[in-house]
Amino acid sequence: MYICVILSYEVIIMQKSATLSLRVDPAVKQSAESVLSQLGLSMSTAVDMFLRQVSLTGSIPFRVALPEAPRSLDVDAMTNEQLLEALSRGLEEADEGRGVEAAAAFTRLREELVGA
Repeated sequence: MYICVILSYEVIIMQKSATLSLRVDPAVKQSAESVLSQLGLSMSTAVDMFLRQVSLTGSIPFRVALPEAPRSLDVDAMTNEQLLEALSRGLEEADEGRGVEAAAAFTRLREELVGA
């Protein structure tokens, strides 16, 4: 006894005629293009895939949320005593010159976030 299964596929070819113009951070674009190239995708194809997923799911196809603060920095999770201790340590470090200027700290933070 033989079973024959016939599968049919429907191929829909749509012309791409809409243009999308975006402004993005050059470093982020370059990094993304590098990854996409390794995956064999163009930026255009990746954006098209993203937009198709938005259309299909009715939402952004990944979790969008603010990063969670480490417990050691989460003021809401600290007791008053823990908060006062952390503030006291910070003031002590500043008085001793062991701190970092705000501009330098923010520059380092931006570099870490962008991956530069």
